[in-house]
Amino acid sequence: MTSVILIPLIPLLGFLINGLMGHRLSRGLSQVIACSTIASSFVLSLIWFTRVLASPDHRIDLVVGEWMSVGNLQIPFGFVIDALSSVMLLVITGIGLLIHIYSVGYMHHEKGTARYFAYLNLFVFFMTLLVMSSSLPFLFVGWEGVGLCSYLLIGYYFETEEAPQAGLKAFLYNRVGDVGVLIGMMTLFLIFGTLTIGDLLQQVSQLRPETHFGLITFATLMLFIGCTGKSAQIPLYLWLPDAMAGPTPVSALIHAATMVTSGIYLICRLAPLFVLTPITLHLIAWIGVATALFAATMALFQRDIKKVLAYSTVSQLGFMFLGLGVTGFSAGFFHVFTHAWFKALLFLGAGSVIVALHHEQDLFKMGGLREKLPITFYTMLIGALCLMGFPGTSGFASKDEILYLTYLHSPTLWGFGVLAAICTAFYTARLMVLVFAGKPRDLKIFDHAHESPKWITIPLILLSLGALLAVMFGWPESFGGHNTIAVWLHSAITYGQTAEQEAHTLIPTLAWTLALISTVLSLLSAGIAWKLYSKGLSWEEGFERKCSRTYQILREKYFVDQGVMALIINPFFFLGKVFWKLGDVIIIDGIGVNLPGALTRVMGDLGSHLQTGRVRNYTLLSVLGLLGLLMLLLVARI
Repeated sequence: MTSVILIPLIPLLGFLINGLMGHRLSRGLSQVIACSTIASSFVLSLIWFTRVLASPDHRIDLVVGEWMSVGNLQIPFGFVIDALSSVMLLVITGIGLLIHIYSVGYMHHEKGTARYFAYLNLFVFFMTLLVMSSSLPFLFVGWEGVGLCSYLLIGYYFETEEAPQAGLKAFLYNRVGDVGVLIGMMTLFLIFGTLTIGDLLQQVSQLRPETHFGLITFATLMLFIGCTGKSAQIPLYLWLPDAMAGPTPVSALIHAATMVTSGIYLICRLAPLFVLTPITLHLIAWIGVATALFAATMALFQRDIKKVLAYSTVSQLGFMFLGLGVTGFSAGFFHVFTHAWFKALLFLGAGSVIVALHHEQDLFKMGGLREKLPITFYTMLIGALCLMGFPGTSGFASKDEILYLTYLHSPTLWGFGVLAAICTAFYTARLMVLVFAGKPRDLKIFDHAHESPKWITIPLILLSLGALLAVMFGWPESFGGHNTIAVWLHSAITYGQTAEQEAHTLIPTLAWTLALISTVLSLLSAGIAWKLYSKGLSWEEGFERKCSRTYQILREKYFVDQGVMALIINPFFFLGKVFWKLGDVIIIDGIGVNLPGALTRVMGDLGSHLQTGRVRNYTLLSVLGLLGLLMLLLVARI
């Protein structure tokens, strides 16, 4: 049983070896250490997945010891391996292993890669800790740890100006959300007297939903604020697009497959608690669909290939939260699973293109690369079809299941979700056409382009297979499937509940009709993008001239960054300068430190004039002093 502890500890060992001794190790040895540790964790995760699969209740609780004991607060040092955590472990270690292997080829020309691989190992350690923890404080350790690793990996190119700023931005935005998680945890302890997740959920089964705003609603809202920071939802989404300043494998690992899904995982883990708060769920649904549509429109005219995928990630995370908000917890988590495969594939495919073009990321300088990069093209095509929700793909199964459940909840929400899907198809087709179709727009970089080495293409092939095969685990029941993953997750999502959650209505005709509408509109959108961009950039350049204001708004992401800078960041900088000048320079340094020194110096200068070296002057001063003392005595007697 104790072998489960090795799942996070082995990557931690890899971090310690590469972090402490990496500068003494050869490049190849540090890479072998990093990859082998993740491979070992993947094998162990697979073993425990099979054990949980064979377990009658699909859950194994392991308590190693006591972590905290302060009054009524009892926090065990324990792990939970159930349907939810075991699937997440496979995603983290499996996709993480492919990204480690990919990094061997991608970072081949970089210096000091031991530090890079040490950070990757540390991230996997904290992420596995997050999903395995049996208590909220223990989970919060992993939650904070992945935020730290995000800062380290985004700012890996610390010698540039952009990367450290992007890393700091991610760190600060996540800290804002983490305050919400802390407040939520404290509120839950106030209500239930425990922060052990299992005990908490068992108490939840005895409560009724809060129809009005209450203490449980407040707690879930605070937790959701933390989720908006970690999973890049409105209003705390601004850090994720800038995070593309880090190496491309980092974008795939942290900002597509794992870290950004932490918020979805937390809500799924506490699903019975959130079911008690319809107000919070309603807000989650609206924030999710707003983020999905908002980010999708921002991706329409981006020129940086990684920025397109970054806003796509924000949008797809919005779809996941939309699923959770309409109580489709299994559907939302299944989209986490499918998205991890095809978005990691797209990011690594973009990295392959960037390597082939000598680190060029501007879509307007690409074109005609299909023949030059055949493996990259076909694997990215699979990822693009999944992202667009092409019929039969894993993206179709998870996305359209969410849209169906959304329609049952609110046709208005469904309409906004379909609009987001239409925009997704447009920018995805635009990206593929600008990169691979048409004629090359920069012959200098085109002539030197070549397919990436096997260290890069093999992970792409395996990820494309995963993206294709993922549909086998979750074909929705509303579409006539068995939905294996929903059945599998049921025990974890309803843990501790005596009453079954209300089942969603199954209307296959309605489900297929809605899927047909969204699919046809998405395919039309993709076809329009193909038609417009297959002939080059003339249409977009014309649109920029004719609708310059609209184009500028979309290109500049609705000027939200500029607004935050003008309304929040700059005023705080100004206040900081005021307090620095007034408090530090004038009061502390000026009055507190420099003034006493200046007064002492002045008094010393004045006293120095009395030191003349003449005996008669000293005698006169002594007499004057004596007379002064006599006058004081006389005054005192009177």
